Amino acid sequence: QVQLVESGGGLVLPGGSLRLSCAASGHMISTSRMAWFRQAPGKEREFVAVITWNGYSSYYTDSVRGRFTISRDNANNTLYLQMNTLKPEDTAVYYCVVPKGNSMWPPSRDEVAFWGQGTQVTVSS
Repeated sequence: QVQLVESGGGLVLPGGSLRLSCAASGHMISTSRMAWFRQAPGKEREFVAVITWNGYSSYYTDSVRGRFTISRDNANNTLYLQMNTLKPEDTAVYYCVVPKGNSMWPPSRDEVAFWGQGTQVTVSS
């Protein structure tokens, strides 16, 4: 029904940058909110950023605001997360998600309808 495939993760030095991509396919993807969540070792999965279907509005968790930028290309059904000034505490598996239609802003973990398989981001010297 909906498939989400993340790419772009890897190992990066503190202060470095990475750009995550999520190739999306399925019904009504271009008219759905999309978001990124992450899960660090030993911690619960948490919200990172969300974007409206048209890309006009976005929202970030406090710890990444000003460093990360979420964007989307509906013509190519792709979601992005540009991550700058990375810190060791950004180390996590990053998931591309589609929230449910009636989800809050930002969506909670329980309001996610579809999850990608995740991509590992490691920030370490």
